Amino acid sequence: MRKLLLFLLLFGAAVIGGAVYWLTAPFAVREDAFVEISRGTSTRAIANQLADEGVIRSPYALLAVRALRPGSKLQAGEYEFSGTLSAWQVFDKIRLGQVFYEEITVPEGSSLFDIATLLGRTDMIKPADFLVAARDPALIQDLDAVAPSLEGYLFPSTYRVTHTTTAKDLCRQMTEEFRRQWKAIHGLNVHHVVTLASLVEKETAIPAERPLVAAVFEARLKLNMPLQCDPTTVYAALVENRYRGTIYKSDLASKNAYNTYAHAGLPPGPIANPGADCLKAALQPAQTKALYFVAKGDGSGSHHFSATIAEHEAAVRSYRKSQR
Repeated sequence: MRKLLLFLLLFGAAVIGGAVYWLTAPFAVREDAFVEISRGTSTRAIANQLADEGVIRSPYALLAVRALRPGSKLQAGEYEFSGTLSAWQVFDKIRLGQVFYEEITVPEGSSLFDIATLLGRTDMIKPADFLVAARDPALIQDLDAVAPSLEGYLFPSTYRVTHTTTAKDLCRQMTEEFRRQWKAIHGLNVHHVVTLASLVEKETAIPAERPLVAAVFEARLKLNMPLQCDPTTVYAALVENRYRGTIYKSDLASKNAYNTYAHAGLPPGPIANPGADCLKAALQPAQTKALYFVAKGDGSGSHHFSATIAEHEAAVRSYRKSQR
């Protein structure tokens, strides 16, 4: 009797020890295994999927953990598994919803072309797909009925994307963030304000100068003077796929509607995606008599603002002298 009892104890200990090892022992996962778990997938189907992808030794390993934790909820999403993981660790990762994502930070003043370049550095969304989605203004036409694209409304921020995020999904995230920012600012003519703010964003990186630049452009608009905003000529060249890294005379003479040297008034739409500060500057320009501005040429990035053409020409001569 004692021998039988001892045998049963040893057998039970072996079974328990084997089970503990099976659930907690690390397993070498295939390098960078990505597994998409759809909403409503059963635990058994998840276990089979993980085993097929080489994440766990056997589907029974995950089912055993489930038996020990029957109240846990496994969350849908895309998961990345790498290194060595036990079935218990795999289960916990899915239970906690530690889904895989990559963060993309879009700086203020980025154009849709810049954003496409950023996406090209990842394997999430193809740049060409993003450009197609961003050129469709449907997502913001209730705000801006004449917007030619989503340019200006793809709010600069940090976004999380996965392998299942589409270009349209990202555009929707970015335009929804714009809506939240715009609601806080309470602007009226969204097309005018966002287009003006995009010019301000590209003209100066100095926060204190933004209301001044906005004021100069608003004063020129009232006088029907061409804005002569250099970044618009760059954008016109980008739209026509002919930008060569600098502005040439042919760019200044371009008849493209975005070129504010050739056309008075604002361009057809924004030339970049402005941040909150530039939106506020466009809504509340400074009080100034200035009609002109030019870089100081001292490396500070700041500008000299002038009310007369004579003062402006002197500032231009000073800038050119500093560049020699």
